[in-house]
Amino acid sequence: MEPREKAALLPDAPGVYIFKDAGGAVIYVGKATSLRSRARSYFLESRWVDAKTGSLAREIADLDTVVVDNPREALALEYSLIKRYRPKFNVMLRDDKTYPYIKLTAGEKYPRVYFTRRVKKDGSLYFGPFFPASLARRILHFIHKRFLVPSCGVDLTKTHPRPCLQYYIKRCLGPCVAGLTTDEDYAQATRDARLFLEGRRHDLTKSLETRMVAAAESEHYEQAASYRDLIRTLEDIEERQRIAAAQGDDTDVLAYYAEPPLVAANLFHLRGGRVVDRREFYWEDLEEFDPQEFVTSLLKQLYLESDYLPKMIHVPADFEDRALLEETFAERAGHRMEIVTPQRGSKRAFLDLVENNAKHSFEQRFRVLKPTSKTIAEAVQNALDLPEEPRRIESFDISHIQGTDTVASLVVWEDGRMKKSDYRKFIIRGESATPPVAGDPAAASVTSEKILRENVEATDAEALPILQKFAPVPPSQNDDFASMREAVTRRYRRLQEEHKPMPSLILIDGGIGQLHAAAQALDALQIINQPLASIAKKEEILYIYGREDEPCILDHHSPVLHLIQQIRDETHRFAVTFHRLRRGKRQTRSALNDIPGVGALTARKLLREFGSVANLRRTDLDSLSRIVPRKSAERILAQLAANQADTPVPRKSRKGEGDALAPDQTA
Repeated sequence: MEPREKAALLPDAPGVYIFKDAGGAVIYVGKATSLRSRARSYFLESRWVDAKTGSLAREIADLDTVVVDNPREALALEYSLIKRYRPKFNVMLRDDKTYPYIKLTAGEKYPRVYFTRRVKKDGSLYFGPFFPASLARRILHFIHKRFLVPSCGVDLTKTHPRPCLQYYIKRCLGPCVAGLTTDEDYAQATRDARLFLEGRRHDLTKSLETRMVAAAESEHYEQAASYRDLIRTLEDIEERQRIAAAQGDDTDVLAYYAEPPLVAANLFHLRGGRVVDRREFYWEDLEEFDPQEFVTSLLKQLYLESDYLPKMIHVPADFEDRALLEETFAERAGHRMEIVTPQRGSKRAFLDLVENNAKHSFEQRFRVLKPTSKTIAEAVQNALDLPEEPRRIESFDISHIQGTDTVASLVVWEDGRMKKSDYRKFIIRGESATPPVAGDPAAASVTSEKILRENVEATDAEALPILQKFAPVPPSQNDDFASMREAVTRRYRRLQEEHKPMPSLILIDGGIGQLHAAAQALDALQIINQPLASIAKKEEILYIYGREDEPCILDHHSPVLHLIQQIRDETHRFAVTFHRLRRGKRQTRSALNDIPGVGALTARKLLREFGSVANLRRTDLDSLSRIVPRKSAERILAQLAANQADTPVPRKSRKGEGDALAPDQTA
């Protein structure tokens, strides 16, 4: 049956309709108070004047429906199906950042708190959202300082020889080292932090007062004083919140600027009468832009699953489902909620301001205006969940061809620009920086030479020629992971010896295997809680150490991705340049120095005269005889011709094989 005929037979009842193309893929999901009327309207040629409706109708090959009891159920089902199928004709929310939350890992023996923008069903407790993001970071700082519950990536399932800096500056109880705290003290600190995050300030204050009195009676006056100071701080926070609540209702203001298919939207959050945060959204493929459907879809995706809803939302224009959304949002929020379009006065002026900001966001994203270095640093901090804005980023890459002339490069980005004076090069010597960990991707990389030596007797006459092929290459030189461990170890061992600070972020060119190899090197140096990430080639996916199961996939217009790519590409260029230099020197040196009767002085003289070994091969006997004796010239040309005939054509390495590393310039 044709979709048009199916639509005519649908019931006059609320529900959800699903359009599919000829391949069975869902291309549009919508809801309706009357399924029959709404579905039939898509096949009326009079509606095809609308470009989007016409394009959609021409692709509809099948129609499915779900009947529900009321429009609110249809709204919830529509939202769920759009999230599931992500149809190409529906407006999908694409934002540069999500709401900030604080995560308490309640399932761990030693729970920790983290700043996060990803809420998962992992047994942890999530608190928020917080506006602005800096508020969440200030709260985390307060928890570190007052309750000594850390935000770190240290493995607390095992003991460490010494704690990190956070313990020494009194921001952590030190559960990573045996004897620094007890399970009871840490559990009490976690309970206090949880009460604070849950907003149960009264219960927390009573608990602190009881402990303050007990400490004073046992003559632990310093501890009692710390409890007293904490109680006063909590009372001050409570008072500030009461003042902010009296200044005005919470309001969100949404506006957009569109030049289809490009669209930018801004959402401003007002709390207590003040702007506390702003979010930006971008689309690049909205060929047929319908303002009403755009606003409706955006509101559904923003608020239907939000943990907090304001009392009022301002939008640029009225739309069909406004009353239904107000009712649904109010039930979810537990208070009255209005969606309005201001027409005059200060509220209209503020809506116009948000529209102007949306236009500015459009210009910045799609007109390629260069953002400030501070804006980029803030974006990097938010994207990678760094504890602070990155001031210095150090990046590593490995370069080699089939395991020969393996080198490493280190480049530095600092305060918004590349700092070439701090670049370093490493010649990989094949040192065993740290042993591979079983089960780690780095452990799977084993050189052919190692396999042969473990499985073939050295006295086997047939095996010896094979083993000799690998003799010039140290075991770890054909292993990117071992090379990365060596380079990272040498770099940060030196920083430790010179008592220099660690960078804000260490960036690795590679995937999870290279990331773990770098982490092993840092762990062996007892460097813990160090931000570490890698960027995989081709896919341009960022893996952050500690949450590799949640890779960061950035929009290709994102300034964060542009910065990471710039640093990665510069690291790759620096590594490849050094690798080619070493390879060229080795090939030149072996080509001339292996010829009997040609010493270092003669080799330099020939290269100075002819420029390269390739030019020397192409010269004739008479020209060469003017530089060296004729017999020597004959011998040189014959040997170079023989070497060229015996040299196999090198196989062009894949991109992942050709990136390599090299020795510290300062070593």
